[in-house]
Amino acid sequence: MSILKDPSLWQSVLDFRSARDWGQFHTLRTLSTALAVEAAELAEITQWTPDSDLAKRSIEARDKIEEEVADLCILLTYLVHDLAIDVDDVVRRKLATNGAKYPIDRFKGSSRKYNE
Repeated sequence: MSILKDPSLWQSVLDFRSARDWGQFHTLRTLSTALAVEAAELAEITQWTPDSDLAKRSIEARDKIEEEVADLCILLTYLVHDLAIDVDDVVRRKLATNGAKYPIDRFKGSSRKYNE
């Protein structure tokens, strides 16, 4: 199961890697590390931006933000493919778990963690 809506795009991502024989370098560790690095690159775009300027910065840096999101989606596609993860299933299960941890009547509008 892919995170991408278009099955042909999902296959193109896998074909891109296969044509370059890069799958040999992709393990849970290397892909999860690469995901962390790309997430950090996304965060870096607004790292020192004051909250009052975030909306403006998100417009100015839209191309860079999209590049980092694409990198994250590509890496996550490799990971879920290689580990045969059904993304829909794991997201449904996580929503159920989070729903139990964060009932609406206790957490609506709150940023508290469930154990606080």
